[in-house]
Amino acid sequence: MGDTRVHPNTIDVDPPSKAVSPPAAYVVQFPREQILRYPPPENATKYQAHARRRNRRSCCCFTLCLLLLLAVAAAVSAGVLYLVFRFKAPEYTVTNLAIRGMNMTSAAFVSPGFDVTIRAENPNGKVGIYYLRDSSVNVFFRDVKLSGGVLPAFYQPRKNVTVIRTALTGSDIVLGAAVRTALRNAQNQRRVPFVVRTKVPVKIKVGSVTTWKITVKVNCDVEVDAVSERANILSKDCDYSVRLW
Repeated sequence: MGDTRVHPNTIDVDPPSKAVSPPAAYVVQFPREQILRYPPPENATKYQAHARRRNRRSCCCFTLCLLLLLAVAAAVSAGVLYLVFRFKAPEYTVTNLAIRGMNMTSAAFVSPGFDVTIRAENPNGKVGIYYLRDSSVNVFFRDVKLSGGVLPAFYQPRKNVTVIRTALTGSDIVLGAAVRTALRNAQNQRRVPFVVRTKVPVKIKVGSVTTWKITVKVNCDVEVDAVSERANILSKDCDYSVRLW
């Protein structure tokens, strides 16, 4: 019997494919307008602090620049008034001071009244002065306010002298013992010193141009011979200052 061998059918089978691992890196592209950035929290805090410091610096720089511009504008205005229009400072003086109801012996409330006469001279040939409302006139003795009132509003033309009389109302105060003693001593010596402080807003008119509101302060040291309605002025010395804004 012959040798019979069976040979199995051989089928070509592909070897099992190996698993493909994803690449280590890949790129995903988006349109630029769709990209949103979220900084880490610590970076956001640092950015906010930096922004606040930058805003403060910007505010300080703006304030300094504004003050510098105002100072330059004021200097230019003063220079124009002086050089172009030969601006001369107004002159103020107290010409009369009458005192009513001053009781220097009583320890009760006192409300002395003062009639103050002020002479205002505008020596300028091309400048007018508007004296506005919201003014104040106060009389002091040793920094103690005795009486107060206001000035009327009026316009003073060029090269003009205006005399203003205003009645001041007592401040209804109790004079301390030291103040009463000082007043009595001054009365006995017939040299009683008072200080008249005036503050008034004004506007300067040059031709058809009117300036912004300017505040004028006038302080007058006035010495009288008696505390009465018939007091005579023995000496007076006035000076004034201007606040441009």
